Amino acid sequence: MAVGPTTRRRQLGADLRRLRERTGLTLEEAGALVGISKATLSRYERKEGGVKWPAVDALCREYGATDAERAALVALAKGARIQGWWRSLADPVPVPESMNLMLTLEDESVSEDHYACMYVPGLLQTRAYAEAVHRASEMRCSEQEIEHMVDIRMKRQELLERAQPPHLWAVIDEAVVRRAVGGRQVMRDQLSHLLDQADRPHVTVQVLPFAAGAHAAAVGSFVILGGPAPELDVVYVDIIGGGLFMEKPAELARYKLAFEYLRAQALDIEKSAALLGQVSREL
Repeated sequence: MAVGPTTRRRQLGADLRRLRERTGLTLEEAGALVGISKATLSRYERKEGGVKWPAVDALCREYGATDAERAALVALAKGARIQGWWRSLADPVPVPESMNLMLTLEDESVSEDHYACMYVPGLLQTRAYAEAVHRASEMRCSEQEIEHMVDIRMKRQELLERAQPPHLWAVIDEAVVRRAVGGRQVMRDQLSHLLDQADRPHVTVQVLPFAAGAHAAAVGSFVILGGPAPELDVVYVDIIGGGLFMEKPAELARYKLAFEYLRAQALDIEKSAALLGQVSREL
């Protein structure tokens, strides 16, 4: 199955373009210096397809890159096609291509900003809650297929156990908190889990209350995956049958501004925790 470019590959393309532009060389001029075509170098910079690390090494030398810059870019070129843990899992059903790309980008992200209007974000779900979500949304899947997808979701959560985990900021609509997914006990456990996760230094949870009224993201849930550099950020929007990825500056700016508004409209951390506890007691 085809897999989109990894963050390493995207970073390599961005850095190659930055170094070339720093020298004032055109694509054609730079390619001629190392014996590759303008089209090939353009593809390298557009983050498409494979790269040959000797060509990257040669380009860095022609661009006057420092030894540290050259070593870093050669390492990126060598590791650009490395796939993550999910590629080695037993796979009874093909994982959608959009999910492969989501997992690749998430595995290399330094932050995740979630707005959730339907379900608790996957990284914060209990297993029972995740099973209930998958059974509702994948009505024609077998139990084996559902278990496989839930296993992947649980494995994803190991991101938060790393020595240097990404910072997860979740703004969760009050409708998510009050939607009884899986029944009362499943929801009690899920809300308790949310409160526990919110106590961690790299996890922030806010609830957007009904009282906030109309808000900046009425169109639906989204995730902003923060890369090692701002130009590597990506927005992911989940849709039926897959997902959409957006990385154009105007698209990123629109979603980042929406998330800033959502954080401002949501309850603060303490009031959010109080509401989660209140809803749990009411179940």
